[in-house]
Formats: sequence, C-alpha cells, structure tokens
Amino acid sequence: MSIKKLKSTGKEYLWGGTRLIKEYGKNFSMDKLAETWELSCHPDGLCTIAEGEFAGKTLSEYLKAVGKKALGTKCQHLEQFPLLIKFIDAKDDLSIQVHPSDEYALKHEGQYGKTEMWYIMDCQPGAFIYYGFKESITNEEFAERIQNKTLLEVLNKVEVKKGDVFFIEPGTIHAIGGGNLIAEIQQNSNVTYRVYDYGRVGADGKERELHIDKAKAVTKCTPPKRDYDFGTHLVSCDYFTVDKFNLGGKSTKKMSGTVDNTSFASILVLDGKGTIRAGAEVVEVKKGDSIFMEAGTGKFEVEGELEILITTV
Repeated sequence: MSIKKLKSTGKEYLWGGTRLIKEYGKNFSMDKLAETWELSCHPDGLCTIAEGEFAGKTLSEYLKAVGKKALGTKCQHLEQFPLLIKFIDAKDDLSIQVHPSDEYALKHEGQYGKTEMWYIMDCQPGAFIYYGFKESITNEEFAERIQNKTLLEVLNKVEVKKGDVFFIEPGTIHAIGGGNLIAEIQQNSNVTYRVYDYGRVGADGKERELHIDKAKAVTKCTPPKRDYDFGTHLVSCDYFTVDKFNLGGKSTKKMSGTVDNTSFASILVLDGKGTIRAGAEVVEVKKGDSIFMEAGTGKFEVEGELEILITTV
C-alpha cells in the first residue's frame, strides 16, 4: 500500500491544553497535550504506521524497509528525513524563541536548523502571536532587553484569525500566544533557543532553561519580511510546499492530484471526513488524521467534506 495512515506521538508541555484530545481524537493520557507530531522520523518523537502490514512500525522503520525511493528524488541527497509536521494546542503563551539556520544548527547541534510555517486552525478572540520586531534594534539593545526583561516592548505583536498563515525563517524571533490552535510544517529539527519564558517554572519547580548566547548569535533584530511571493501555494520555500483545499461544496466534493517520483506527500486533515483513493487503495480519513503517500504513488483522489493541507518537499 502506498497510502499510510500515521499514528502521532504526543508532547506534554506546561502551556498545552486539551483540545487535541477532545476535538481531534488524540488518545493520550496527558493533562496538557501541547503538541502531536503528525509526520515525524525525529528521534525525539517517532510516528508509527496505524494500519496494514506495517502497523506498529515507526515511519522510520518502514522507510528503511522500502528504501529511500519512497521519499522521492528530491530527498535522495538528504541524510535525514526532511520534514516534521505538528498540531499545536497553545492554551497558554509559549516562550519567546528563535531557531537557527542549517549552517549554525549543523555546526552546534548536529541537526538541521528550522524554517517553519504556521496555519491558524482556530483561535480564541484576541489571540495573538509575536513575529519579529516592531522596528530594527541593535544587537546591544536586544541583549540589554533580555537582561532587564523588557523584550516584549519591542516585539511585533500580531492579532490572528482562523486561516492566517505565517512563514518563519531562521533568525526570526517569535512566539505563539495562548488561545491558538495551529498546524505547523517545519524542517525536521527540534532545535529551539528560548529567550524569555515569563519566569515560569516546570514540574520540577525550576525555571526552564534559556539559551541566551545562542539566541543572540542567530537572531535578526529586524521586522519580519512581509513581501513573500508563494504563487498559488499557501507557502513554498526551499524545504517544503504547502497547499490548502476545502472540499464540501456542490462542485468541490472531490479533488485529484498526482504524487510523482520527485517527492512524497503528506495530507493533514484539519476538519471533516472523507476518503483518499489511489488506484485500488481506499483509506477513510477524518479530522485529525495524518496520511503519508509514497513518492511515485501516482494519481490520487480526495473526496468528502474535508479541510486539508497537502505538503511536499
């Protein structure tokens, strides 16, 4: 079978909530389910195959068994699986943070840097994110404001609404505010440099670790870039291309596409239910499901009342 339904891995962080359990059917016994990693070969949170011959095997084990051709020709030169896709339920504010570039992360962390995008699936009234700086500041002022805890005064605070998209390049300081439910598509990396965390303490009673020196080394002390041109795509960059489809109208209950031999495809179901068909294979999907389709699967159809994100390399 070329269509693989995945079982996610869950992450419990102090800022998480319960929406992914109650609304998305994620079966985790966690008080604060902050994230589910829906497409992951990262050792910090491996997805498994949910059904079929390889049920219970990790996606990494499956790919090792079938070979790198399942990832596509664009991935043949890569040493690691290229993407990590998550659902994020931010009941409370996340820390102010920044991600490094590939060059910096490979040198200092032994893994990729992190370019990412956020799709706002839902949000409470007044929900916001921090996204870059209001105006450019010097590196010296950045360091001083971290020290005297006035960094929030110069950050670009953006009120969000359902359907908003944010593209976050390495070096862009950012944070998800409380009340946001987000789909995140990113490079396969778990490198985050925490700059400010509101003085919160973890389960051990200690303040969470900050990474000030590394953050100062990689942060761009400028407003975020706003003039991206992704063409007809939701986002398209060197690492991934993301498209969104809404199915359910009289003329839009079905869409078709092709997964060629250049890249695998991820289908993330944001809402609704329906089917995915490729040749003789038919897989039923619902809100919260994550699907991996091998490179070379060929033509496929998605049918039903569905809101989906399709990601390729």
